[in-house]
Amino acid sequence: MKIKNICCIGAGYVGGPTMAVIAQKCPEINVTVVDINEKRIAAWNDKDVENIPIYEPGLSKVVDEARGRNLFFSADVDKAIDQAEMIFISVNTPTKAYGMGKGMAADLKFIELCARQIARVSTSDKIVIEKSTLPVRTAEALKNILENTGNGVNYQILSNPEFLAEGTAVEDLMDPDRVLIGGDIDTEKGKEAVEALVNVYAHWVPKERILTTNVWSSELSKLTANAFLAQRVSSINAMSELCEKTGADVNEVAKAVGMDSRIGSKFLKSSVGFGGSCFQKDILNLVYIAKSFGLNEVADYWEQVIIMNDHQKRRFAANIVRTLFNTVAGKKIGFLGWAFKKDTNDTRESAAIYVADYLLNEQAEIVVYDPKVKEEQINADLDYLNTRSEKENRQRIKAVNDPYQVSKEAHAVAILTEWDEFKELDRKRIYDEMLKPAFLFDGRNILHQSSQKAIGFKTYIIGENCDLL
Repeated sequence: MKIKNICCIGAGYVGGPTMAVIAQKCPEINVTVVDINEKRIAAWNDKDVENIPIYEPGLSKVVDEARGRNLFFSADVDKAIDQAEMIFISVNTPTKAYGMGKGMAADLKFIELCARQIARVSTSDKIVIEKSTLPVRTAEALKNILENTGNGVNYQILSNPEFLAEGTAVEDLMDPDRVLIGGDIDTEKGKEAVEALVNVYAHWVPKERILTTNVWSSELSKLTANAFLAQRVSSINAMSELCEKTGADVNEVAKAVGMDSRIGSKFLKSSVGFGGSCFQKDILNLVYIAKSFGLNEVADYWEQVIIMNDHQKRRFAANIVRTLFNTVAGKKIGFLGWAFKKDTNDTRESAAIYVADYLLNEQAEIVVYDPKVKEEQINADLDYLNTRSEKENRQRIKAVNDPYQVSKEAHAVAILTEWDEFKELDRKRIYDEMLKPAFLFDGRNILHQSSQKAIGFKTYIIGENCDLL
């Protein structure tokens, strides 16, 4: 099948960057990204390409090159579906907040809505590709919806999970470790559909890095990859607490362990906890799937990764309260960072949200600086927790545009995101503007305790023994 038109439903953190790179690398294919959120589409079409809604290093340049040539952003979903031979579904699949499976299962309502819209609009055969992270056997549900519409259109369902790390998404798309494509490889039509998608990626990805499997293996591989990565973070974070009690240094432990070629050094950086849209959601989904098959020991094993991550956030916040003489009521706490990691404006499941929520419950006053996150997003993140009224959130937390404003008359400053610029700040200036004793809490392990002590800070760094506690 010759692919001339691609449609992607969903202009978010996966759909936007992925389609931008495909358009750049495949100039003969028209790529249209659609979304019912007209405000988001308008932002993707902003004349100033620096104002696109997603911040990723290098993304603006890619969009600028392809937009208007063969990359388009539109709110006309039906038209794009009708014209495309290949349709990517890249909509949100949040954890269910209601009903059966609440708090664990993936909410697939947006996926089903996409399937029904594709079925309603389509007049020609389509290759439909799962790009969203989905539970195993979701493709079966898609197939049932699409093939029972009675409109005579033939569909092939493929799974093509993304393995992007936010902050390096463009680099990951340009030079991926692997591209995984799952399809019905036991039938001729299925093989043709898989080959059509292989040929798209083969414009720039070596064929030996394009892996084809059956659909179910592809779907489960994505959940497994994220579970393994999150497990490493929780493992080193578990050791960070033990290091603090014994006098060991978690960085030295991580280096020693990481030099073992069987283990490797990646994802052994201790922190206040992992965040982002995938890790927690995918592990909870894995737990739910295991429980649904009666595999309780498997479910308990993976759930412990989440329990450890939640513990790490709570104990970081509790350390702040305990260190500030067991009360932060009315005290100003400065936050450096709100995004869940550097080089992204994504705040989903960011550790900063939960640390802030804990401190706000203790009546603290919080001032936040993040170079890419706006105050409206910070407010939205806290409002979503529904812990207190929107009015109270706005009274007790505010965002500033200058990192030095967070330290002015602050009782403590906490580093919640590992932005490179935080390493270069004038910490003597920060110290001078704070109330004394000046407490500095490093939740990202980017500072050296000895240099902070020389300035005068009372410093707590994740995974290091200190004299604060």
